[in-house]
Amino acid sequence: MEIQPILSALRKHKIPATLVVLEIALACAVLCNAIFMIGQRVGELRMPNAIDQNGLVDISVNGTDPRFVNADIPRDLAALQHIAGAIDAAAITSVPFGKSFGTDSVSAKANDPDASGASRYMFTRTGPRTLGLRLLEGRFFNEDEYADSKLGDNISVPSGHVVIVTQSLAKRLWPGQNALGREMWMGDHDYTVIGVVANVARPGGDVIGHDYAYYATFFPLSPDPALTDYLVRTTPGDRTRVLHAAIAKLHALSPQAVIAGQTLTEIRDSAFANIRSTVWMLVQVCLVMLAVTAFSIVGLSSFWVGQRRKQIGIRRALGGTRAQIAQYFQTENFLLSTAGVAVGMILAYGANLYLLAHYQLDHMPWYYLPASAAVLWILGQLAVLGPALRAAAVPPVVATRST
Repeated sequence: MEIQPILSALRKHKIPATLVVLEIALACAVLCNAIFMIGQRVGELRMPNAIDQNGLVDISVNGTDPRFVNADIPRDLAALQHIAGAIDAAAITSVPFGKSFGTDSVSAKANDPDASGASRYMFTRTGPRTLGLRLLEGRFFNEDEYADSKLGDNISVPSGHVVIVTQSLAKRLWPGQNALGREMWMGDHDYTVIGVVANVARPGGDVIGHDYAYYATFFPLSPDPALTDYLVRTTPGDRTRVLHAAIAKLHALSPQAVIAGQTLTEIRDSAFANIRSTVWMLVQVCLVMLAVTAFSIVGLSSFWVGQRRKQIGIRRALGGTRAQIAQYFQTENFLLSTAGVAVGMILAYGANLYLLAHYQLDHMPWYYLPASAAVLWILGQLAVLGPALRAAAVPPVVATRST
């Protein structure tokens, strides 16, 4: 089909044609960045966590007398381990995606200005087994390495001298080197790395999507007031029943305590709630933009069909087929979409640079641009199909008699 007659017709309708081009350009810019952000957020929702997450429940216990922890914690753990369906239990300071026990500055040497922030997990002897930590190098803690905590730099720190680190933290502190046997500094305290485990997520939801989301350390700890949570490992099918039984058991043992429990799946879902809301919001933005663009194309094409009934009738009388009439309007829309997409790609790239500079969004890969362009081209062809078929159905005699 010849393009020149179509361009000539569009020049006679500059304002509506320009509006359609700008709307498609805006839709392209929004669609590119929104789909990119959706992809990132969905990737975060799938964030792996190298523990037996589906079978774990967490019970927090507050309001007990810290003077009696040496007796209370072993008593509580024994009671939890005897619940039907419970595989193991441990006292712990925090859990992945849950409340944070605090962030430490850790480094490979003393007084390192380039120290990294890492979350600290401290647990009793059954901690590694209850969490289901996957050991990649080295070993877990020996029985005699579980020690009390002490006050250091206004915070409680382990009084022992060994630590296990995640794989990501090991690579951050000792890139390209073996972490085993190295000294890890936490303020003025140094600890020997005896093991490296697969990446376990840090507590809290503010680390999701960041490089430091797996920077975590694990310390052995004897019964201590810092151990305010009990982690129970169950078979996945029994976890809800075990959770309720564990809460009831702890209430019976410590009637004055404030006790609450959740499955780790629920804790994770709560941490990811904002990300899921963001994904749905972006999906809705994309759908609204596509719907508005489609309706605009349908409306403008229908208007042009009504305005051109005379021209359509003349062309049909001169031998133009229905397919040629429909193709004319589809080609016209393709040209408008192409112009809009070209402008939209520039806007999309500029918007991504702005988000990159001001909101720490990653650089958008190039393939999002042609992918969004293809979506808008297809949308345009589908939107114009109805008006194009109506134009093709105009009888030549009716059209010519309307002059």
